[in-house]
Amino acid sequence: MAIRKPAVAGYFYPADPQELLAMLDTLVPKLSGDVKPPVALVVPHAGYIYSGPFAGQGYALLKPYGKRGVPPTVWVLAPSHFYPFPGVSVGPYTHWETPLGMVPVSPKAQKLLQSAPGLITDDPLPHVREHSLEVQLPFLQYVLGDFYLVPLSFGDVGIPSIAEVIMQHLDPEDIIIVSTDLSHYYPDHIARQLDSKTLEIALSGDWQGLLGREACGRYPWATGVYIANKKGWTPKLIAYGTSADTAGDKDSVVGYATVGYW
Repeated sequence: MAIRKPAVAGYFYPADPQELLAMLDTLVPKLSGDVKPPVALVVPHAGYIYSGPFAGQGYALLKPYGKRGVPPTVWVLAPSHFYPFPGVSVGPYTHWETPLGMVPVSPKAQKLLQSAPGLITDDPLPHVREHSLEVQLPFLQYVLGDFYLVPLSFGDVGIPSIAEVIMQHLDPEDIIIVSTDLSHYYPDHIARQLDSKTLEIALSGDWQGLLGREACGRYPWATGVYIANKKGWTPKLIAYGTSADTAGDKDSVVGYATVGYW
């Protein structure tokens, strides 16, 4: 086993399992009635006290997948904040560990590596310190129970190229998670204007336009939009806000959105 150990437990989210579960209980709303789960979600990746309430509204909609009896395969498309590199890394790991237990990496990760060696790498460096993918895993464990992970850390990559490779291995029952925050460190009223335009571009299906916006996960997000266009998926804004809504400081905020695709 090659285990990717948690890098931000105790910092972005609680390291104690019981404390983490209690926090997720408050962040993921209870659903009433039948819910048609989305095939893809765009969710933020800040510390849970900042962005968790927005992400939780999306993750709640995935609960029906956890009741099907067969662990789903979840593709998490996330940016590399600390390590610039060309292409996309699946990492060298067989499992990702969180305070809630081990998440097995899907065999699809190796299939990707073998099918596009010039585009896909198993370089561990994009993953070692990175929070954007890791913070999604406790949410997924909470709503799904068991699942298989395809961990994709994005560097500088051509969107059509990576999207087409992903779609070659994407099954109808798989779930896609795109990890991104929106604008960073503007006054609240300016951030909301910038984010409104970014969301307008994303919801219109303009993946190329997204690349010119201020979203740290714009490459994963543009890839998700490209795939959605090809698959005929329909987007819907589930939640939007800024850190001012959760942390109170309006002078310098980060924007957060959750978008679902059906």
